[in-house]
Amino acid sequence: MAGGGFVSQGGAGNFEGKVTGFVIMTCLVAASGGLLFGYDIGISGGVTSMDEFLQKFFPEVYKKEKNLSGNTSNYCKFDSAVLTLFTSSLYLAALVASFFASATTKALGRKASMVIGGLVFLIGAIINGAAMNVAMLIIGRLLLGVGVGYANQAVPVYLSEMAPAKIRGALNIGFQMAVTIGIFGANMVNYATSKMQHNGWRFSLGGAVVPAIIMTVGSLFLPDTPNSLIERGKKDEARQMLKKIRGTENVDEEYNDLVAASEASNQVQQPWKDILDRKHRPHLVIVSLIPFFQQLTGINVIMFYAPVLFKTLGFGDEASLVSAVVSGLVNVFATVVSIISVDRFGRRALFLEGGIQMILSQLGVGILIAKVFGVSGEGTFSKTQGDIALFLICVYVAAFAWSWGPLGWLVPSEIFPLEIRSAGQSINVSVNMFFTFIIGQLFLTMLCHLKFGLFFFFGGFVILMTLFVYFFLPETKNVPIEEMNRVWKAHWFWGKYIPDDAVGLGHQPKSIEF
Repeated sequence: MAGGGFVSQGGAGNFEGKVTGFVIMTCLVAASGGLLFGYDIGISGGVTSMDEFLQKFFPEVYKKEKNLSGNTSNYCKFDSAVLTLFTSSLYLAALVASFFASATTKALGRKASMVIGGLVFLIGAIINGAAMNVAMLIIGRLLLGVGVGYANQAVPVYLSEMAPAKIRGALNIGFQMAVTIGIFGANMVNYATSKMQHNGWRFSLGGAVVPAIIMTVGSLFLPDTPNSLIERGKKDEARQMLKKIRGTENVDEEYNDLVAASEASNQVQQPWKDILDRKHRPHLVIVSLIPFFQQLTGINVIMFYAPVLFKTLGFGDEASLVSAVVSGLVNVFATVVSIISVDRFGRRALFLEGGIQMILSQLGVGILIAKVFGVSGEGTFSKTQGDIALFLICVYVAAFAWSWGPLGWLVPSEIFPLEIRSAGQSINVSVNMFFTFIIGQLFLTMLCHLKFGLFFFFGGFVILMTLFVYFFLPETKNVPIEEMNRVWKAHWFWGKYIPDDAVGLGHQPKSIEF
């Protein structure tokens, strides 16, 4: 791969270059920012299913789980607003932090935001590991959220700007790959610490210092992107960096495109106001609805609360953690499928296939739970029924992992022009974090009240979002990031919003896949 030449598919002419080892390494280091998000997603569910943790911080939940306070429906054993606040408070902090990260990313560069995010996450991990009361837990989680907000804002933009168009999808999905590795690693840590007689939960929560150190130290050695350097007036550095990451001296055409985009960006004094203009309507709709739908797939029901969910469904303590590890491993391998296929088959094909597969598996899980537990919540899975439930959940996780998981970060990060890119990514992160918070906060209560119908609830949203992709999301594979407007101009619905002079450099819109 490192020696293969490529030309862009854009209309500005052919951008020469190679897929260099340097750009691969920088993108891999940057993508490690996903470890923060992934470790946090994976660790909280396992910790909240540990008896010692519940006894210390949430004794009422412990009593309900062990049926020490009267018979409690299987659906309702973990229903506690304070317990869910422990999980979901992080995402509220990430929502707020993403807006500050936007200003930092624009003024100081993508690299600076990643370093800040890693340091704050590190402090939060230390506080969580040393927590003596619920207040310390929440404070630590809020700091973790600030770190996640900064990392999730900066890393996808960094990857999209560094990667050549031909493999932008694969390199950008490196972020989601790191997320899945973080989830799997957290599941393994939880499985190991659950066997400790005392303070296992402290090692699980404190273990977040490892991904924080990896990202912080790695980011210190990263170069900034040519786009960011030009944006901050460092044009000579930007040209040299572009030569380095493309492996060629002939970068004039791509460099001129970046400079033209930067000059247009500098004319925009208020990106948050400009993003509301009619010409940016397609971008704004996509960047709002994709993260909304991503969370309404119900994926974080599985990722946050996998051990809790499996215990609710009648799995034993160890079996619930093992099942979480299995689903986490499926998550990792399915993300590899996305990396291999996203630039070959395109974004739309993965979105649509993944949506259909998620719908079928969610219906299957809902029907199975309805059969075993009914409305009363009484009953237990047989081994065969448990195996079928785990299989269906793994089918669902695989579908998400090669479609809405990585593409929910890739597509929003590649569709915006430079002048509103940081603002657009902040909207993506904030919408994602807001609905992650809502789902994290309400899931256990929804499970208690909607029972097996919860899986049909999320399945309905998957149907809606699959139809949305079919009709309204154009294909963006192989399109240079600074020429994305021609995709919108050629779209049957969005084309009317894009003025002719926004297509760029006099290009005529080409035939675009729908």
